Amino acid sequence: MHDSPLSWRRHFFYRTEHVRTTWKFRFGLVSLVILLTWATSGWWTAAIARSLICDRSVAPSDAILIENFDPGYLLFERARQLRNAGLAPRVLVPVVTGDASGEANSVARSIADMMATLSRVGPVEIIPVREIEPISLNAARDLLRFSQQQGIRSVIVVSPLFRSRRSELVYRATLGKAGVTVRCDVVEGTRDARTWTDTWHGIQNVAEQWMKLQYYRLYVLPFRVS
Repeated sequence: MHDSPLSWRRHFFYRTEHVRTTWKFRFGLVSLVILLTWATSGWWTAAIARSLICDRSVAPSDAILIENFDPGYLLFERARQLRNAGLAPRVLVPVVTGDASGEANSVARSIADMMATLSRVGPVEIIPVREIEPISLNAARDLLRFSQQQGIRSVIVVSPLFRSRRSELVYRATLGKAGVTVRCDVVEGTRDARTWTDTWHGIQNVAEQWMKLQYYRLYVLPFRVS
């Protein structure tokens, strides 16, 4: 039996069939995903928020450290409550340096002094920290040097709610590694784990903090901490 004249083509070409989904199937699948996302939003939005919040732990310590990178009155007010409860005698306020002199920026220092006065937290100690990327890590190193000079062996870090997990990781990788006990306290403000999706500003804040947390967790802390 002889091959047909065109049988040579099978050595170079072949024919196959493709199955494609219909537009109705694709539309239905997208609709199902949207419906499931909406129906489970109460669970996954809370889970995202909780991943940004530190493990709250408050106990008698040598000092209270106010995370003053985004100045907020409520942080100073919470520090006052902790100090009045006898949890720590000293309050530390990091303030970025204004120039190469190493002195705290005068405007930032004035804002910190005003917050301290309004909150009635009492005397605070201004700690100049460098504004060098990654800022949180280098600030923590400056605070570590101050703690070692002053013999501080334990601190309560008062941090904004959605920044607190990142702060906890950074301070435990620096101060904690040097033997300083790091405890975490949070200030909720106007949004919490259940209500952050109510406003665009809340969504923007959580998205920003989530990305920064991953940056520190996956790059800064594994590769920039010695």
